[in-house]
Amino acid sequence: MIERSFSGRAPEIKLPAGAIDTHLHVYLSRFPALSGGPGLPEGQLGLSEYRQVMGWLGIDRFVITQGNAHQTNNANLLAALKETRGEAHGVAAIDGETSDAELEILKDGGVVGTRIVNLPGGAVGLNQLEEVDARAFSAGWMIAIQFDGSDISDYVERLSKLRSRWVLDHHGKFLRGVAPDGDEVAMLKRLVDGGRCWFKFAGCYESSFDGGPDYSDVAEVSKVMAIHAPERIVWGTNFPHNTATRTTDYPNDAALLDTVLNWFPDERARHLALVENAEKLYGFQSVAK
Repeated sequence: MIERSFSGRAPEIKLPAGAIDTHLHVYLSRFPALSGGPGLPEGQLGLSEYRQVMGWLGIDRFVITQGNAHQTNNANLLAALKETRGEAHGVAAIDGETSDAELEILKDGGVVGTRIVNLPGGAVGLNQLEEVDARAFSAGWMIAIQFDGSDISDYVERLSKLRSRWVLDHHGKFLRGVAPDGDEVAMLKRLVDGGRCWFKFAGCYESSFDGGPDYSDVAEVSKVMAIHAPERIVWGTNFPHNTATRTTDYPNDAALLDTVLNWFPDERARHLALVENAEKLYGFQSVAK
């Protein structure tokens, strides 16, 4: 059994007003896992638990991302969005069989994007990249894309042709490791420089060989990207840290926040990632207005 902490010592870094958590999952008890994906994470992990984390860290707005457990059935996501008070947007999972009528329902329910997870258990893979891009672009949506970044050379040409705004998830998720001055990072920089690609700081523990508390290998690449394109970085908690299956593996969210947000070169870059960049990518109203 895993025990999760949703509160504790406040982080040393105070989040700015309007801060947005761009990557989290919630699981409402009435929605079971579906075949093809992973099982549901252990425990009750709904909005009430996440709201405790929001208060603990100082988050004002958030993006609920469709969990792989629910595949392309977005009912849990829509139900969760309905329970929010307008401070949340959603990222669904659609494929070529998703009807136009369902797309309209998703848009009306607060969905602003879709996701591709080209890893075991993912609902929609890169084999549907162009089809998903066409539908997302037509809807004005963004795409969250996750794959083993070590294979970026296999996909860089196709990714460079996307018309939708999109974000590379989880620090690039270089599962076989990567050098900050390597070819893979150079390709990533070129994608970001194309103007439609963002880079997400979330879930650093999923691809770190060095491990916590510093995650030094992931930190090296992330620092390079934060310096290269501070206007293209967003941040997320990755609540409820689904890869943690033991209490000892579950990260302290305040400590993790302090670690990751210290990878930005300065306060301005941090503010961009937490507020302005996320507003632009996910369609939130600007708090500066």
